[in-house]
Amino acid sequence: MSTATTNAAPSRGWYKRNEIAITPWLFLLPAMVFFAYYVIYPICESFRISFYDWDGLGEATYVGTANYERLLFDDRKFNVSFLNNIKWLILYLLAIPLGLFISLFLNQTVRGIRLYKSLFFFPFVISQVVVGLVFSWFYLPKEGLLNAILAYFGSDGVNILGDPSLATYGIIAAGLWPQTAYCMILYLTGLNAVDPEQVEAARLDGAKGHKMLWYVILPQLKPATFIAFVVTIIGALRSFDFIAVMTNGGPFGSTRVLSFYMFEESLSEFGFRMGYGAAIAVVLFFIMLIFITYFLWSMYQDEKGAR
Repeated sequence: MSTATTNAAPSRGWYKRNEIAITPWLFLLPAMVFFAYYVIYPICESFRISFYDWDGLGEATYVGTANYERLLFDDRKFNVSFLNNIKWLILYLLAIPLGLFISLFLNQTVRGIRLYKSLFFFPFVISQVVVGLVFSWFYLPKEGLLNAILAYFGSDGVNILGDPSLATYGIIAAGLWPQTAYCMILYLTGLNAVDPEQVEAARLDGAKGHKMLWYVILPQLKPATFIAFVVTIIGALRSFDFIAVMTNGGPFGSTRVLSFYMFEESLSEFGFRMGYGAAIAVVLFFIMLIFITYFLWSMYQDEKGAR
């Protein structure tokens, strides 16, 4: 006698059925939790505190939009800080073309090129505090190297950090040194990914010099340019280290930027106005958000058009 038996396949659990979709999120979950707790939550808390008058210890008093009204209509220090941030934004972007041209120079196979790359890369390795100290010594009115060079050429000395009209530009020049090195690294990485076949085809068509750069090389460097823009803009808006080390906001408050003014209002010995400092932080956050959103949208449109 023969009997036919059918064995039903064991039913798979919910996780097994969705394992491929769920597993990446499980790996990402710890990072997402940390990001939410240490980034998203503090941002939301800054928004909340900006509507209060609070010294960081005692009872917080709700004042509505009073902190923002004072910022926009009755605070000369905020106006100076905001204008200085505009200067930082405009001049700091010089690091991008400078980094590009240095990377083009270094992207060749000649003897000793590794040494040159190391020398140009060196400023990026140094701490910003150290860079600020080096430039402070460089700008010294009597003992500084800058005035020694000017004296050698028969020019009068200049007190860069002691002149309210020059101090901000002197600090920006100090910041450009490591920022240019960072942009150079980004572009060197991007140049390694440039398609040699496109370059060769362009050469056969007679393209060379600036035409080769503009129509063949730069379009392939868009991802590196995007990262360079975002990082440079964020660096310009949060330029705290150089100012704290080189001038401490002086002379006469002429070198303050929003990040430094936020620190002064919130945490300095004459501050402890947490609500007002949070309002400055919110303004700074929205300025960053506008630029980053614009670049993200531009990159999305470019990729959409390429499809």
